[in-house]
Amino acid sequence: MIDSPVTGPIKGPEGPEHHPDHHPAHHASPTPIGFWIYLMSDCVIFGTLFATYAVLGYSYGGGPSPKDLFEPGFVFVETALLLFSSITFGMGMLRADKGDIAGLIRWLLITAVFGIGFIAMELYEFHHLIHIGAGPDRSAFLSSFFLLVGTHGLHVTFGLVWLFVLVAQIRMHGLGEANRRRLNTLSMFWHFLDLIWIGVFSFVYLVRLV
Repeated sequence: MIDSPVTGPIKGPEGPEHHPDHHPAHHASPTPIGFWIYLMSDCVIFGTLFATYAVLGYSYGGGPSPKDLFEPGFVFVETALLLFSSITFGMGMLRADKGDIAGLIRWLLITAVFGIGFIAMELYEFHHLIHIGAGPDRSAFLSSFFLLVGTHGLHVTFGLVWLFVLVAQIRMHGLGEANRRRLNTLSMFWHFLDLIWIGVFSFVYLVRLV
């Protein structure tokens, strides 16, 4: 039924009023929830790898032990690179809060340099160990070591690819809602990898070298 202009607004067949300026509510992006689920699954994966190393880490099979293979200075530099990358990422987030796109991109690229340095050192370490006959097939200790550290390295490599893609997206589209969400998600991922590496550094390297 159509009301006259005097009696009231036009009602549709469903009953509710229809106003020309009415817009449907925007639904929140499922990205944050989905990413938290992903991080929890990653925690399970790394927890399993840490547990595997805890069980097999002393099974040298007559081969070299951590004290024979690991160099404290090298590992400290490697760790410092990743920790500094977390700091520079944080500086980039501060620039993003101020809307400084150029500053954000600059800090993200500095973060990438530290991340690439970390991966380069890890690849060098793996190559050196394999070259001296301490590859993953040498003992259960080395198999669990390569699996744990290599899995973390793959995550950092993926994070670097994600970082460069995000830089390109920010250059093209600025800091809109979608790019801010992607930036926050990558920030969580990058700091998560730093936390995992602190565990690796403490449990795999530091404890065995003391």
